[in-house]
Amino acid sequence: MDKLSHFEMPVISGEYITAHEAVYHRLRNALMVGAIKPGTAMRIRALAQYLGHSPTPVREALRRLSSENALQVLDNRRIIVPLINAGQFEELILLRVKLECLAAERALPYVSQILIDHMITIDTQMDRAVSKKSFDALSVLNQEFHTVLYTANPNQTVMPLVESVWLQLGPFQRQMMNKTLSYYVVDHHKHIINALTQRDTKGLCNAIAADICEGVGRAGKEVFASQSEQCA
Repeated sequence: MDKLSHFEMPVISGEYITAHEAVYHRLRNALMVGAIKPGTAMRIRALAQYLGHSPTPVREALRRLSSENALQVLDNRRIIVPLINAGQFEELILLRVKLECLAAERALPYVSQILIDHMITIDTQMDRAVSKKSFDALSVLNQEFHTVLYTANPNQTVMPLVESVWLQLGPFQRQMMNKTLSYYVVDHHKHIINALTQRDTKGLCNAIAADICEGVGRAGKEVFASQSEQCA
């Protein structure tokens, strides 16, 4: 972590009034898309140098992210991107399914053809990213695809909860992206789009659940099973 080459945090758009907000959102986005590996130590001075800010906003951002369970404070006061075990992973996947099915169902009455066309464009960009194995772009586009749908509901209050799960799952999910793609025999995003077009609530929820469980869910279970075999 002392070597700045270890950082590959994507730049995000948006104007922030304070350095505190800019640093917080940059770090939060990096964790959510998995740009920082699990187990990485988050050293304040190295981060400040990389981001081009003083240590103070970095320290405050790390504090906020720790309170959101995106980072872990160890007994020696070191801050790391947490590792997760099989039980925690299973619970995060279940939370994704429950929260995102609810978000999608609630958004469905507000989905327009313009929004569907926008999601089709994002899905096409994802197909290109898959073919090029551009995993960073793929992570960002995947979250954009789901966010566009869930925020179609003007009354939604679920996104902070969804993003909290993404924050906790992101670093682990990104590290096994190549394995996850091997399970995508079926493009569930296209099933999501079809369900939206047909106004099929049950089909929409089934497609959301399959997208989560048959991709990152299945890949994660295989990773943990492999680890268990190695320890046996």
